[in-house]
Amino acid sequence: MIRASRNANRTHLLTASAVLIACSCLAQSSFAQESARVLSATPILQKVGIPQQVCTDQQVEVQGQNSGSGAVLGAIAGGAVGNAAGHGRERGASTVLGAIGGAVLGNELEGRGPDSVQNVRQCTTQTVYQDRVVAFNVVYEYAGKQYAVQSPQDPGPYLQVQIVPILPQAVAPVAVQKRHPPRY
Repeated sequence: MIRASRNANRTHLLTASAVLIACSCLAQSSFAQESARVLSATPILQKVGIPQQVCTDQQVEVQGQNSGSGAVLGAIAGGAVGNAAGHGRERGASTVLGAIGGAVLGNELEGRGPDSVQNVRQCTTQTVYQDRVVAFNVVYEYAGKQYAVQSPQDPGPYLQVQIVPILPQAVAPVAVQKRHPPRY
């Protein structure tokens, strides 16, 4: 007896499930797709920061430098003169003093080289702001009424709309399970 009531309950549950599936399939198949005329599609803009490298070239005057050959030649000549002028123990000191003096004098006589102009590039990163379209506010007409929606892209002259009928809520049958007191 218990087996018979369990099988009957399973049958009721299966029937209720089949009815629910049939109702949902019926409801889904009742959608209709139509075209609505687009009245306006206004882009929604958002400012976006874009980093860009901006470089400028500037001309910079560079002072000429001497080659150092005047100092070398002056040191050699000054050392030779100091060595010739010195006597005995003083000869070493006079050679060193002559070399130093000759280097300073030779450097001054040589002078600087000519000034030159060099191009120097300076670069910085700047943020440039641009307007980007992120969506569209669309106003469309269907069946004599106007509607508004936001779309991720421009729909063009016509917009596909889905018509969904409003059906009364179907009440699904509920399986009632009767419990019998146990028999001993």
